[in-house]
Amino acid sequence: MIKKIIWAALIAVVIAVAFVFLANASIKSAASNKLYNDTASIPYNKVGLLLGCSKLLSNGYPNLYYQYRIDAAADLLKAGKIKYLVISGDNGRKEYNEPEDMRNDLIGRGIDSSVIILDYAGFRTFDSVVRLKEIFGQQSVTVISQQFHNERAIFIAEKEGIDAIGYNAKDVVKYAGFKTKQREKLARCKAYIDYLIGTKPRYLGEKIRIE
Repeated sequence: MIKKIIWAALIAVVIAVAFVFLANASIKSAASNKLYNDTASIPYNKVGLLLGCSKLLSNGYPNLYYQYRIDAAADLLKAGKIKYLVISGDNGRKEYNEPEDMRNDLIGRGIDSSVIILDYAGFRTFDSVVRLKEIFGQQSVTVISQQFHNERAIFIAEKEGIDAIGYNAKDVVKYAGFKTKQREKLARCKAYIDYLIGTKPRYLGEKIRIE
């Protein structure tokens, strides 16, 4: 009986490891030839999707992921490679507002506020991408985040029938980057599970037209 339990546990572990590996590999493959690192080579899209994150870390220090995404979004807009920018992030608490933080910092970089559209219900990358189509009516987009995040967003976009490319913000190295990369492996598994179980965004709502 104990041997059977051990074997069952080992088989479960092997299956779980294989699932993590396959999910990560296939999501990376889905974004192949759809990622760009400079404004000179990236094609034009009417709309960019800036994926939100916290401006500050839990210890109060600046979040480099946030700062580098702001840099990337400003670069794309100033280069004329997108016309409008949807900022999609978490506003689940009154005192926490990723989209408005990002908008304010972009305006501080000289970006015209009239080209910025805020999505306050981007609680997850899945929600942000699905809402881009269902709420904002977009069939193509340039996603703006770090490369590993762009890869997952492009995979979701492909599932939703959205023609997506990614503009890679500068990545974060050292310990903070390592922890995030490990969480990303599990997030990619969750992306597969979302489609297996038919997950829907937390909120949809009225459509918002982008001219």
